[in-house]
Amino acid sequence: MSCLRKQSTGDVSVEVNACPGPDLRQILEDLRCQYETLIARNRKEVEDWYECKIEEVNREVITSGQEVETCNNQVTELRRQLQTLEIDLQAQLSQRNNLESSLAETECQYNTLLSELQNQITCVEQQLAEIRAEIECQNQEYKTLLDVKCRLEQEIQTYRCLLEGGQQDLM
Repeated sequence: MSCLRKQSTGDVSVEVNACPGPDLRQILEDLRCQYETLIARNRKEVEDWYECKIEEVNREVITSGQEVETCNNQVTELRRQLQTLEIDLQAQLSQRNNLESSLAETECQYNTLLSELQNQITCVEQQLAEIRAEIECQNQEYKTLLDVKCRLEQEIQTYRCLLEGGQQDLM
C-alpha cells in the first residue's frame, strides 16, 4: 500500500492548449441588447399605434357626441312640434265639435221656425181658400142679385112703358 501511495501522490499537471471558447457573456449581452432594442422599437410602435387608435376613437367619440347632441336636439324639436301639432289638433277637434253642436242647434232652431212658418202658411192658405170660397159665394150671390136687379129693372121698365102707354091712351 505504501508503494501505491507513493505512486499516487505524484503531481500531475495537465495543460490544455486550446483556443479560447466564445465569450458567452458577451454573446448574451449582445442578444439582450438586440432584444431590448427590438422590445423598445416594438413598444414604441405599439405606443404610436395605440396613440393613433386613441386619437381616432377620441375623434369618433367627439363626432358621435356631436351627432348624438344634434339628434337629441332634433328629437327635442320634433317633440315640440309634435306637442304643438297635437295641441292644434285638439283645438281643431274641439272647434269642430263646437261648430257641429252649433250647427245642430241652428238646424233645430231653423227646423222649428220652418215648421212654424209652414203651419202659418198652411193656415194662411186655408184662410185664403175660405176667403176665395166666400168670394165665389158672394160673387154668385152678386150675380144672382144683379140678375134679379136687371129683371126687376126690365119689369119696372115694362110697367113704365105700360103705364105711359096706358096714359097716352087715356089722353
